[in-house]
Amino acid sequence: MLVSLQAGSLIAPAYACGCGAMVVNRNSQVAVDRETSAVGWDGRTEQIVMQLSVRGNAPDAAWIMPVPHRATVELGDAELFDELRAITAPVTEERHYFWPRDEDWPLGGSGNSAGDSAAGPKAGAPVDVVGRERLGPFDVARLAATDPEALESWLKENGFELPDRLATALRPYVEQKWEYVAVRLAPEQRGSTLSGTLDPLRLRFASDRLVYPMRLSKLAATPQSLDLYVLAGHRMEPRGAIGGRPPKVSFAGRVDPANEPYEALAAVTGDKPVFLTAIDQYFPSPERIDGDHELRATAEDTPYRTVVYRDTLLTWAGLPAWLLTLLGGAVAVASALLLVVRARRRRPVTPPPPVFTPPPLR
Repeated sequence: MLVSLQAGSLIAPAYACGCGAMVVNRNSQVAVDRETSAVGWDGRTEQIVMQLSVRGNAPDAAWIMPVPHRATVELGDAELFDELRAITAPVTEERHYFWPRDEDWPLGGSGNSAGDSAAGPKAGAPVDVVGRERLGPFDVARLAATDPEALESWLKENGFELPDRLATALRPYVEQKWEYVAVRLAPEQRGSTLSGTLDPLRLRFASDRLVYPMRLSKLAATPQSLDLYVLAGHRMEPRGAIGGRPPKVSFAGRVDPANEPYEALAAVTGDKPVFLTAIDQYFPSPERIDGDHELRATAEDTPYRTVVYRDTLLTWAGLPAWLLTLLGGAVAVASALLLVVRARRRRPVTPPPPVFTPPPLR
């Protein structure tokens, strides 16, 4: 299971978002504020539950996603993402420091301190429409293409405007004979603009490897952040950085959805326990992305959880420990000096020895 969270920026007419690309007409703009995708794989079948949060002035938009094999599409469960965020949330622990910092009294604070992403084609056409359906606010078309330019023409004829550079980005998938899911996004009320969090879509397709499509993200004009939540039999890791900074693990551990109140997750995993690995990665230069993410099992299933520390000034009875220590030390020194003085005052004075007068000389 992979979950990607990506923040977007205002786009016109195309934007790369995670495993797909968003397309609008040239007179419109749309921002993908967040893309959340959950991807599961059992060794034979891969499934992706994808949800978009968008805003802008576009009356509609198209989202294009490549898949290695023919996909089935249905509405997903939005509760899945809340459950995954709850499972992988960092643990907060409190730790104390002794000496005051800049925000503490008397250096500047008040004494309280705490550190604080269906119409068929014409005969002989290089694009085959393998299915088209209406799912809630989505108009979903599943395509098989042998030529990026032909795919672009078909999308334009059916209301999906495709920028020229996207055809080039799609070529590696065409060469691998991948298929595409094209989704028209439109507001529920006519005359309004596309905005808000859309219902999630759930895609399923055959796959002999765990892969997360990332090539289209190289079209992004701004840095990209990707969070991958992997649900598999073992702890997983990417095979490479694919042009980004080294991936980092933020969570790793075994999860049994049957023993927890995670109904949406249980529906995805079939009530089976899985090993969850959360991986974070940053792409400062998206144009350097050179492939898709492939994940493999690590040598050991080592658990890990991110810990967020809340730094707090050590206190005793509500008073800073350092102040009490200094006061206690001062009192101890003063007491010791007082005892020394008193001891000296009470000590008896020893009289001088008697003076011996020698006898007179004769």
